[in-house]
Amino acid sequence: MLRLIAIVLTYNEAEHITACLETLRFADARLVFDSGSLDNTQDLARLAGAEVMVRPFDNYTGQRNAALEAVKDRAEWVLFVDADERVSPALAAEIQQVINQPEMAGWQIPRHNYLFGVLTKGAGWYPDYQTRLLRVGSARYDPARQVHETVLLDGPLGTIKEPFIHYNYKDLAQFRAKQNKYVQYDAQMLYEQGIKPRPYTYLLQPLRHFWWRFVTLKGYRDGWHGLWLSALMAWYEARKYWVLRRLRQEKH
Repeated sequence: MLRLIAIVLTYNEAEHITACLETLRFADARLVFDSGSLDNTQDLARLAGAEVMVRPFDNYTGQRNAALEAVKDRAEWVLFVDADERVSPALAAEIQQVINQPEMAGWQIPRHNYLFGVLTKGAGWYPDYQTRLLRVGSARYDPARQVHETVLLDGPLGTIKEPFIHYNYKDLAQFRAKQNKYVQYDAQMLYEQGIKPRPYTYLLQPLRHFWWRFVTLKGYRDGWHGLWLSALMAWYEARKYWVLRRLRQEKH
């Protein structure tokens, strides 16, 4: 029985996978759980000494639960890491320390998010806790949340101090592509909940979202960078309700 397996979910992550796996050498084993990459992600992972398993992608929750199932008889703890994340030596040391606490079912880890190359600590991008260090057998992902996954724990949740390093969005094109996916998913969720946008919703909700990002979550601390990000996220909040409107029109 291994003490800790680090698992990286991947799909076409050749740009990141080698550097990511290099920071995970402190774990007893490293597993790349791939969705059928079309680039050389799998070859690079094996070259770095990691085990590779392939499972067709259904959704993020399905992938993570399948990965947990795959190692349930092999390890006591799992650390989920995204390919564009890095584990610093300080975080690795803290992880090795906290997994010695038998009463804990999981640990959440903050993230230092780099957006367009800038460390962003306001507008909701810090501490950005991620529940990623899980005791095998005491954790699973909520199947109702296929994106923005939610962990269900059979026991206490602790908080780690040292952050992941997350190279989030490298350019505007990548940002737009991911936000458009989130917009579609969130609008579908609102539709299934029976939410009906009012005429004022298309203006009021984006304004509220901008205020929340820039003022409440202190996006102003990042200067023009924070202002721009808050405005971008407000725009996608507006788009969410326009997509919801289209869904309702199509169905009714």
